[in-house]
Amino acid sequence: MTNIAIQVKNLSKCYQIYDTPRDRLKQFVLPGVKRMIGKLPEQYFREFWALQDVSFEVKKGETVGIIGCNGSGKSTLLQLICGTLNPTSGSIQTSGRIAALLELGSGFNPEFTGRENVYMNATVLGLAKEEIDARFDDIAAFADIGNFIEQSVKTYSSGMTVRLAFAVQAMIDPDIFVVDEALAVGDEKFQRKCFARLEDLKSKGSSILFVSHSSSSIVELCDRTLLLDHGARIMFGSAPEAIRIYQKLMYSPVESKKLLIQDCRAADMLDGNKKDAIQIESTSVFNENSFDDFDPGLVPDTTTVYPIQGAEIDSIKIYNTQGHVVNVLQPGVCYQFVVAGRFFSNFAGVFFGIHIKSISGVEITGQRYPVEGAFIEQVEAGKLFKVSFGFKMDLLPGVYFVGGGVWSSQEPSCAHRILDASMFRVSPINIPVSFGYVDMSTNTPIVELF
Repeated sequence: MTNIAIQVKNLSKCYQIYDTPRDRLKQFVLPGVKRMIGKLPEQYFREFWALQDVSFEVKKGETVGIIGCNGSGKSTLLQLICGTLNPTSGSIQTSGRIAALLELGSGFNPEFTGRENVYMNATVLGLAKEEIDARFDDIAAFADIGNFIEQSVKTYSSGMTVRLAFAVQAMIDPDIFVVDEALAVGDEKFQRKCFARLEDLKSKGSSILFVSHSSSSIVELCDRTLLLDHGARIMFGSAPEAIRIYQKLMYSPVESKKLLIQDCRAADMLDGNKKDAIQIESTSVFNENSFDDFDPGLVPDTTTVYPIQGAEIDSIKIYNTQGHVVNVLQPGVCYQFVVAGRFFSNFAGVFFGIHIKSISGVEITGQRYPVEGAFIEQVEAGKLFKVSFGFKMDLLPGVYFVGGGVWSSQEPSCAHRILDASMFRVSPINIPVSFGYVDMSTNTPIVELF
């Protein structure tokens, strides 16, 4: 354990689910009575396994991400590691002081002031009063909530609560820092400060467990990533590969998801924790031809349709050079994003637009027709429209959303608009040469050493 901060072996957690309070009472009384009279006891509850036989290690100074769909066991795993839950079976060994940000404001007394909660939480984490006194100004400065530090926490907004909670946990220099999606509450400026602090802790040798639904954050922060599904370990390897497999599982059709999981787990077990996830590429399931160019599971849940005010968009589709509708796109290939519909009213000064957004909602790129400042002078009611926007797919591997609209210089200015009309995935490349959203590289970097 000299270089291991967290060691989890065959960890399982089972909950007893009772259909009625009466069943809970029966379970408490009747099994013991039946044993006394020599009969086999009955079971009056259903078992729910939140975690099943999960094993992994976190090295000192390593940042490990934990990803998976809702209900996959991420939060349960963190609570077991932090000691707020007891495992049904298996073992957990940790080395050093653990600080955890599991739930918004967890551990805060709403009646206490911010200052009082700082002292209470830091004391629970093992700091003496003199140590807290020495660090209080840094904690207050990081939280940056002004005079509210002297007000009761029950008056705080959610953003202020998470600011103070993160500041307390992160500014005590823990050996192990556990963060469960709490940073999603803060604004962009505070999130950047938090990520900078995480990087600082990592440079000082702290181990970090980071749960997030933000793929970009996982890739940027984490050395390795654990992928869970329904309480079971699917893989433990490099962050980009774990995100890729997670997205394939999330958007795959129901009938093929079970096969995906089986093959991934089989590949993951070939060499235990030492296996590099990139070797999973050799299995047939993760061949990019699994879905060819169209994945029926890529259907957005966030589609927003604006009111029809004189025009209607019937569809927004992506076509490859062969004229086929696709949603699994290849890097460097050209595609047509086609917006089609009809006008119900006469319009003047018409223009069309389309946009591509990231999972987090960042508007990455878009096009307008005609160009900025130009318009289609007149459009008559009853006319159909079909506008093709050409894109060379220089976006980096990941999932993106496309939407579009019809506008006019006359009232109503927005004739029709659809946000997140469809989604598409850009396939991974063998050797990534860029990071972020867009590959703007033109050639291999030239290095000169003097």
